[in-house]
Amino acid sequence: MVLSTARANAPAPTGRFAAFSFVDQITQVQGVTRVCGFYTIPANIEHFSASLVAEALGQLAAWAGMSALGFSHRPVAALAGDTKIFSLPKPGDTLELIVDIESCDAESILYRGHALVNGCVVLELADTVGSMLDISEFDDPVALAADFAQLSTTGRAVGAFKGVAQAAITDLPASTPEHLQAQLAVPVQAAFFEDHFPRRPVFPATLLLDALLQLALRVGAQAADGALLRLTRITNVKVRAFTAPGATLVLSAQLAAPGSDDLEPYMVKLTAQAEGKTIAGAKMYFAPAGETA
Repeated sequence: MVLSTARANAPAPTGRFAAFSFVDQITQVQGVTRVCGFYTIPANIEHFSASLVAEALGQLAAWAGMSALGFSHRPVAALAGDTKIFSLPKPGDTLELIVDIESCDAESILYRGHALVNGCVVLELADTVGSMLDISEFDDPVALAADFAQLSTTGRAVGAFKGVAQAAITDLPASTPEHLQAQLAVPVQAAFFEDHFPRRPVFPATLLLDALLQLALRVGAQAADGALLRLTRITNVKVRAFTAPGATLVLSAQLAAPGSDDLEPYMVKLTAQAEGKTIAGAKMYFAPAGETA
C-alpha cells in the first residue's frame, strides 16, 4: 500500500524515538517485501557517517519486520555481507530509503537496500541479516506500534538527532603502523542509549564500526604513503554480542592484501574484543580519494 506523504511539523522530541532514530517517514509498504521512506539529516550537525546511512536502512527494515510480526519481535543484531559506499551525504540532505525484504519471521529478517540523495545512490546494502528477539526485552511494544503509526501517516518532525560525538579511542603499546590496536571506552551514559534501547541500552554496532573506521583509515593512509583515502566497501560485518554502557573494548585494524577480484588497492581487517573474546569483525576497503574503485 502507498501511505501518506504529509510531514509532521511539531517540535522534535529528545531521547527515545529521537536520539538514534533515522527514519522520519514511511511512505510505502508492500506487504513484507518492500518498504520505502525518508530521513532528513539535520543541517546543524557536523557529520553523518556511512555507518549511520546503513543504520537508517536497517531501521526501516526493522520497522517493516516489527509491524509484520505484530510488534512481538525486533531485529537487534546484524550480519552484513556487503556494503558499498558511493558518496557521503551532507548535513541537510534528505535520504530516500528503499529496502527489499527477502524473508522475515520470528527468527530472522533478510534484506537488502539502498539510500539515495537527489536520485543518486549513496550507499547500497546486500546480504544483511538481523536476528529477531523478544521485543519487550528492548522497548515497549505498544509505544513502538504507536511510533510506526506516526511514521506511516504524518511522519516525525525532522531534526531530532543532535549528532554523536566521535568515539574516544586510545592506542595500545602493541601497535605497529600496519597493525593498530586501541582501547575504546564505551560511555556509561549517552543520549543514544535512551533510543537504543530504552529497556536494555546497547552500544550501537554502527558506532562501533565508526570507531573501527578511525583505525582503518590510519592503517590505510600508512600503506598509501599518507595519501587521502575514501571508504568504498565494508564486507563480512559480524556482530556476535551486545556491548553494554561502560564496557571496555579492544579494537584491532590490520592491513591485508585485497583479493584477486577486489578493485580497491587497500583492505583492512578489523576486530573488536571484550574480555578477550571477539565480539565483532569486518573488512573495510579503500581507494584513493577522487578515484572510483
